[in-house]
Amino acid sequence: MGKKRTAPSLFALKGKERVVCLTAYDVMSAEMADAAGVDLVLVGDSLGNVIQGHGTTLPVELEDIGYHVRAVKRGLQDALLIADLPFGSYQCSTEQAVESAVYLMKCGAEGIKLEGDYPEAIEACVKAGIPMMGHVGFTPQSVNGFGGFKVQGREDGDEILEVSKRLDTAGAFGIVLEMMPSSLSEKITQTVNCITIGIGGGLQCDGEIQVWHDVLGLSAKQYKHAKAFVSGRDLFVEGIGKYAQEVRDGIFPGEENSF
Repeated sequence: MGKKRTAPSLFALKGKERVVCLTAYDVMSAEMADAAGVDLVLVGDSLGNVIQGHGTTLPVELEDIGYHVRAVKRGLQDALLIADLPFGSYQCSTEQAVESAVYLMKCGAEGIKLEGDYPEAIEACVKAGIPMMGHVGFTPQSVNGFGGFKVQGREDGDEILEVSKRLDTAGAFGIVLEMMPSSLSEKITQTVNCITIGIGGGLQCDGEIQVWHDVLGLSAKQYKHAKAFVSGRDLFVEGIGKYAQEVRDGIFPGEENSF
């Protein structure tokens, strides 16, 4: 067992060591991420895409996040567990944001992330003792407002910088910078006191977050902001194919697999 990561310990790494973040959705993925030394594990609303098969994150319910938080919690020892507030669980009011965040903390989360310009919600949650992360740039819950999956900040970089400053001032210990020019990510990183975690934001961020399935090459698609570090999809299909063939050929189960 290594050293347990906390929001303050990761905050303290700014300018010293890059922070490694990865999504996870079940106990086994959590165990492997923890064994690999990942600093922060996110139960993201990306589960709407990679687990539930939706085209966007919008259908994900708060209870869906809670279910996966409980599972991931059982697989972690050292990594900090952060949970996403899904669409519709915090936009109505600051009170709703706090209630939703409290629910996920009771499920086992050790911090909460929300998207967009909601400094009041972050401040209220921090006041309640909840470590908070922000998320700016391309925010998937606003995909319809953006008109699709598009890079942000090429024309409205100053506004994204101002939003980041507001979230930082509100008490966020970190901000995700998604799909924006690396020059803007660098400017934000140099301006705010909290750590910045990139995904499609370039090397200038204080750390990186990627989706489990993309890192392991499990996705059928390849994305510009991601990299497959192993051809997991091919390996899994090969393994399942061998299993299927041995079953059909009457080879498996063998005597050693029988009681």
